[in-house]
Parts: sequence; structure tokens; C-alpha cells
Amino acid sequence: MEEKKIERRCSAATFEVRAEEGNSRHVVGYASVFDSPSTDMGFREIIKPGAFDGVIMASDVLALLNHDISRGVLARSNKGVGSLKLSIDDTGLKYELDAPNFALGDELIEGIRRGDIVASSFAFTVKEERWEKQADESYIRYIDKIDRLFDVSPVYQPAYEATTCDLRGLEAAKAEAKAKAEELAEMEKRQAMDAQKVIIEKLKKF
Repeated sequence: MEEKKIERRCSAATFEVRAEEGNSRHVVGYASVFDSPSTDMGFREIIKPGAFDGVIMASDVLALLNHDISRGVLARSNKGVGSLKLSIDDTGLKYELDAPNFALGDELIEGIRRGDIVASSFAFTVKEERWEKQADESYIRYIDKIDRLFDVSPVYQPAYEATTCDLRGLEAAKAEAKAKAEELAEMEKRQAMDAQKVIIEKLKKF
């Protein structure tokens, strides 16, 4: 069985640094927003509600800055338990953490307060997906089920990159659409020929 490839997607989600108790370091953000089309990556992508059902309790998830584990870990949720709180609501995949009291946590808080960090990203593998061709010949990839979640990351610059795995799926969808179009054209051709034969046979009787 082919190994699932880890993908990363960004969400231009609003961050909140709560100041409930004076100089709070509590950070809240959305790693993914449901039914929100991605930027154009050669196709657009939409993550459907229900995609993360059961995933939090099955995943060991790190909160990183820019997906860079070499700089340290902001928080962690191991099967739903830990310093990183993950939850799912009507908007999408929400995360909460208290920024740690060392350099990486300080950078996160200051970056959010200054407006330098304006987006979130998450790393995942896909379990169920489907492709739909649109009227303008473009394609939308619907992700119905996430397989595993690996990290959530506040990021400085959102990056929207299609992986090799994504592009293979797109090419497969295009090939399937082409095959269906060719099959339909061939069927219509046969029907036209059959109709023509019927007309010829009727004319012979006159």
C-alpha cells in the first residue's frame, strides 16, 4: 500500500492573544476553516465539516512556529491530552495554547501582537478525498476525511503548495473525466449511427 504523504495547508485565520489576567500568554487560532476554498494551486481545495472527526484522539500533534521543530515546541497534544488544546467547532479546527516562557514563546506573542504572524498552517495526511470538475474546466478537491494530524503552526508567510500526491490526484481526476467524455462521445456516435440506419431502412420500404 502506498505511503500517505504529509501535506501542509494554511488558513488566514484570526489570532487572539487573551489578556484575561494581565499580561496573558494565551493564544487562540484556527489551523483550518471548513468550506473555505484555498488559493489556486492548479486546483482549489475545500476541507469539509467532519473531516477531523476522531483525528484529535488518534494523533500526536505538536504546535510549532513555521513548522520548524528544530526551533523547539510551543505545545503538544498527545491523543487529546497535553499543553495544546485542540477542538472542532462550526468554523473549523481550533487550537489554544499558553506560549511558553522562553524565546520561542516570546517571539510568538510579540509576532502576533505586532501583526507579523497573521496565519496558521497544519500538517496532515488524507484518508478520503474526491475531485469535481467545474464549468470553467477547473477542479476542486474536497477533503472529506483527514487520516492523521501532525502539527499546527502559526506562520509568518502562508504557503500554498500542491504536493506530488495532490497533483497525481488531479491528473487522475482529469484522466477519469476525459475517459467519461470519450465514452459519452462514442455512445452518442453509436446512437446517431443506429438512428441513421433506422431512417435508411424506413426509406427502403417506400
